[in-house]
Order: sequence, then structure tokens, then C-alpha cells
Amino acid sequence: MAILDSKGRLFGKISILDFGALLVILLVIFGIFLFPGGSGSVAQVGSKTVPIEVDLVVRGLNVRDPEQLYARGFEKGGKTKVIIRNQPYGTIDIKSIQVLPRTIMVPQPDGSVKELPDTRSNNFSTDMLLTLQGKAQVTADGPVLGNSKVKIGMPIELDGFNYNFNSTVIDVRLQDK
Repeated sequence: MAILDSKGRLFGKISILDFGALLVILLVIFGIFLFPGGSGSVAQVGSKTVPIEVDLVVRGLNVRDPEQLYARGFEKGGKTKVIIRNQPYGTIDIKSIQVLPRTIMVPQPDGSVKELPDTRSNNFSTDMLLTLQGKAQVTADGPVLGNSKVKIGMPIELDGFNYNFNSTVIDVRLQDK
């Protein structure tokens, strides 16, 4: 009995093309399960984890009652969910919240400019300075929360039970261990 017959079958039973396809499928399965690729993101390769503080500014947040915002965990010592570049990071601690006064620049008769409290009737607009603290991976390109780099000027979305708003990073501080 010949190994390969006139119709291209091995031992007269299986086509050589079918045998080749079966061999490729087995090699792919073998490669997936026995030699998986590296795990984790590229940002985590050669990095260390350090405590980080991120200062955020919120400008013109429209809210009727700021106290209602603070009633459900959005307070000093609380936690908030963070979304960076449409990628959820998870929860992070709120270290401090400072409500910034609303002011307006008023020109004076002598040509100077004075900053005075804004007395206009729009009482629903609030400005805040927030400080968040957590753990970040430090790479050669800077600190990374989740899989996103954190840099001054980038927007970060804060999400919670009764709020969802955007803020802007104005300072990033890495703490020494």
C-alpha cells in the first residue's frame, strides 16, 4: 500500500489538503494555549507604582444646590469614579475639595483692574479645585493611571451617584515612597 495514492490521499483515506488544514489548526491551538502573549499593558513594562496626587479644576459646574452634590460621597475623604479619555480607571480617593469664589475683573477710573466678587444673578455656576490621590505607574513618559497617561491640561471625567462632569488637570505630584 502506497503512502500517497493517485487522488492525493494519505493511505487512501484522508486528503493531503485536509491533513495540512488540520495541522495548521492544531499548531494555532498549541500556540494560543502554550505560548500566550505578554499580559498587561505596555505602560506597565519597566515601571514602578508610587502614590500620586492630581489637582483638578472644575469651571462653571451648573448645580442648583452644591450641598446636594456633597451628600452622596462627593466629599473630602470620599471616593469618586474616574474616566480618562473615555476609559474607566476605577475609583480614586478625594483628598480635598475647595469651592473657588466667583470673581469678575472690574476696570477702575485710574486704568488699573481690580478683582471683585461677582454679584450677578447666576447663582447656579460653581468653580472648584479638587485634589485626588491614588496609585500610579511611573514610566519614562510620565505617570499612568490605568492605561492612560496623566498630564497637565488633559480632561478627566468624574462620575458618581448624582453627578457626572468634566474637569481639567492643573497639577500632578508624585510622592516619594
